[in-house]
Amino acid sequence: MDYVGIEIGGTKLQLVRGDGSGRIVERRRLAVDAAEGGEGIRRQIAGALPGLIAAGSARAVGVGVGFGGPVDWRTGQVCCSHQVKGWHDFPLGEWLAKETGLPVHVDNDANVAALGEALHGAGRSKDPVFWINMGSGVGGGMVVGGSLYHGQRPGECEVGHVRLDKSGVTVEDRCSGWAVDARLREVASHHPTGPLGLRVAGKTGGEARHWAAALAEGDAGAQAVLSELADNLGFGLSHVVQLLHPEVVVVGGGLSLVGEPLRAAIAEALGRYVMDAFRPGPEVRLAGLGEDSVPVGALALAASRGRDG
Repeated sequence: MDYVGIEIGGTKLQLVRGDGSGRIVERRRLAVDAAEGGEGIRRQIAGALPGLIAAGSARAVGVGVGFGGPVDWRTGQVCCSHQVKGWHDFPLGEWLAKETGLPVHVDNDANVAALGEALHGAGRSKDPVFWINMGSGVGGGMVVGGSLYHGQRPGECEVGHVRLDKSGVTVEDRCSGWAVDARLREVASHHPTGPLGLRVAGKTGGEARHWAAALAEGDAGAQAVLSELADNLGFGLSHVVQLLHPEVVVVGGGLSLVGEPLRAAIAEALGRYVMDAFRPGPEVRLAGLGEDSVPVGALALAASRGRDG
């Protein structure tokens, strides 16, 4: 049986068709225009859905959604979006059910990515699996025994909002994509002729795209930013480990594309901050599904909830 999986983010919208094993057979990837708000995104979804549902020899039988913000997973109602207006208290599950005539299951995008990685990605054969997404924001999700962990609505595992100190500085304040861009920009301005400075000169935004290359060339500023980020993230994740002690932490999102230098630095920092009895701490892995963590997880969500009725 095939399902439709949908990823709704602040800058990215993906719709896929595939099965519960994570196999994607068809895809629509659309850019989000934040100025159009939630209404504009819904128009895009409504336009793309019919072709995906009817593709192939049989209609899709269900829809799974990963939404970029807190949601009530029981009803599919959005609490809010911190990046795009027009989603406050929107009944997303109900709206999609009317659009498609199919069962619809909605969850937070980090939760859905956690499910995808736990069942079909870097977390396979591990339990529990904790997922942390390092993109425009920082989110988290956890899978225990093959199922998503849920707290009291409208959310859980919001590791990006874990405080790094009593002043209110959060993990997201230091470890999100926009925070890293700003820090790289600042460092590059002090060393304009270095590998990092030459790459980001005259640019504002998206500096992290040049981070891996600058690291590979031995740029001291790029390395300093990596050390800062890993230290802050390791400290934030140590609270997760003390409370939940997952077997593996899977790191995804745009910043994870820095690759092994980032993974190794996070693992080393986390090991310094966990309690002695838990050392060296959980294994840290990079996402195995790349940019498909949420779409694959959405297919798995639709399939698992469909079996559960």
